Amino acid sequence: MNMYKITISNLFFQFVLITTVAAQNLNAYQKDTAKVMQLKAQADRYRFTNPDSCLPVAQKALQLAQSLKFKKGEGEVHLTLGEYHRASGNFPEALQHFFTSLRISREIQDSAMEGSSLTFIGIAYIGLEEFRTALNYLFQANEINRNLPEVNITAFGLTNIGVAYQQLGMLDSALIYQNLAWQVGKNMRMKPGIAFMLRETGIIYALQHKYDSALYYFRSALTVSKDVLNAGRIYSRMALLYEEMNNPDSAYHYARLAFSRGQLSLQKLTMLEAGRLLARYFMGKRQLDSVIKYQELNMSLQDSLFGRKQIQKLQLLAIEEQKRIYDTEQRQQQIEQEQTEYRNNIRIYVLLGILAMFLLLGFILYRNNRRKQIANKLLEKQKNETEKTLKVLQDTQAQLIQSEKMASLGELTAGIAHEIQNPLNFVNNFSEVNKELLAEMKDEMDKGNIAGANEIANDVIANEEKINHHGKRAGNIVRGMLQHSRSSSGVKEPTDINALADEYLRLAYHGLRTKDKSLSAGQAGFNATIKTDFDASLEKINIIPQDIGRVILNLLTNAFYAVNEKKKQNIPGYEPTVTIRTTQNPPTGGGRKAEIRVTDNGNGIPQKILDKIFQPFFTTKPTGQGTGLGLSLSYDIVKAHGGELKVETKEGEGSTFILVLHTIY
Repeated sequence: MNMYKITISNLFFQFVLITTVAAQNLNAYQKDTAKVMQLKAQADRYRFTNPDSCLPVAQKALQLAQSLKFKKGEGEVHLTLGEYHRASGNFPEALQHFFTSLRISREIQDSAMEGSSLTFIGIAYIGLEEFRTALNYLFQANEINRNLPEVNITAFGLTNIGVAYQQLGMLDSALIYQNLAWQVGKNMRMKPGIAFMLRETGIIYALQHKYDSALYYFRSALTVSKDVLNAGRIYSRMALLYEEMNNPDSAYHYARLAFSRGQLSLQKLTMLEAGRLLARYFMGKRQLDSVIKYQELNMSLQDSLFGRKQIQKLQLLAIEEQKRIYDTEQRQQQIEQEQTEYRNNIRIYVLLGILAMFLLLGFILYRNNRRKQIANKLLEKQKNETEKTLKVLQDTQAQLIQSEKMASLGELTAGIAHEIQNPLNFVNNFSEVNKELLAEMKDEMDKGNIAGANEIANDVIANEEKINHHGKRAGNIVRGMLQHSRSSSGVKEPTDINALADEYLRLAYHGLRTKDKSLSAGQAGFNATIKTDFDASLEKINIIPQDIGRVILNLLTNAFYAVNEKKKQNIPGYEPTVTIRTTQNPPTGGGRKAEIRVTDNGNGIPQKILDKIFQPFFTTKPTGQGTGLGLSLSYDIVKAHGGELKVETKEGEGSTFILVLHTIY
């Protein structure tokens, strides 16, 4: 009896001890997870006030969350780390954190975290200028966020949908989403979020040339929040606006503020945007030392943001994400297939149990089931073959696009070489003549014939002026090509369409002449009559000059190709002629517009293929001479500018391509 009492007492003591230890462990775990969220909140505050301190605090929070296996905290900290790297321009690292947070949110079925992850993935793709991909993720996020009680992330996502549409040139859609964001988030507690909405609305009005409205929103944004993260971006936009308003001193002032705030907040994109403006400012002031300084800074920032290593990281990240999605789909399909096979087996067993009564019915059902399995296997086989075919097509597409780029590069290179060779020939020839004249002048001076020597000296001076003239001409060509060799920043600028068309006309013509292998060595290549009709009253238009230049080059190259092909037919009296004409049309309800017409008297385009010429990979050129991407890419570029690309043709007589660009600057 005493032993029984002792055993009961021991069991009760052990129970109390285990319960106490478990309670203490639970209490300690709750304190540690709360510590994770405190560190995460502190890192979020540092992003706006002290970016240098954000990273170590967030990393400490992540290590603690991982050691506790605290999945929610780990996912939230990945969002903070992703935003830190995105703001500093490290997009591969940012996307890696965002995708990790997205996977965790779906594992623990946390809708709020999933919506935030999709939102920030979309914002990162905006920074990478992949606006269609960004919209895909942002719309997914909006479907989740709008059903959540927290309005901050909903307003933030709507604002960035507006940003993506603004970057695509769809300003009406952009303004609609900015207004929706304002209605949702105008009373939010996060002042930087309100400042962000005001700033992006100001950018839309700036692009619409409503400068007073733009300045009002920019200044309102600064009044709401002057944190270093927002201030740098706002100052940068104000600087660009003042530059557009032809107020260089104000532009310089705000560009300096933007650059300094960008350094404080580690925002490389803001520094790059401000640095480019400062370089343009000092170029206008002829302060070459400052120009070189900022050009070097810009090149360094450009490389760190979009250099080869960054692109490789993004490609690897994209491949890994696609592989993960593919593996998930495969696992899901395997599970579904196993479940289907399991249900089929159960059905067969049931049918076998009543085989004596329903033998015929069981046989029919079994046969149908076997047919279904065979069909599933056949579909699986077809799917695998389709995936292999798709992979081959994707590889072929990449090769064709690269081929098109190299072809364009070859044409430009040939044109540049020919343009530079002319002034260099003049420089060389006049230099040789001067050498001979100086020798003659020395002889005359030795003879004491001062008058003859003076006459020769005058000839030398005249030749030196010609050498100087052609040297400057070569320098201008080099500077112009350096300008066009820069990677497109995606920022529109006021551009002289006549000068742009004239420059690419010469490059296209000389490029084709250099490539023409129809004549023997030492003879001139392809020749054609070139006619120009440039409207002198044409105003500057707000475009991306590198992109529209590529479109003009492509249209001219196609025109020269067409007349060259017709010339090979040896038609009596035929003279190859290419005409380029620019005109400015009056307002028609949607703003003024500029037209560029490229006309050739080639063979024209047959009506049966006219509706296919803007399709990717469609070409009438022989195999190896064209990829079929030139007109397709040109069409996309013009559409992105809000313009039109049309064609008028008559078979046997020639074609006219019409490029229409709206909104004169």
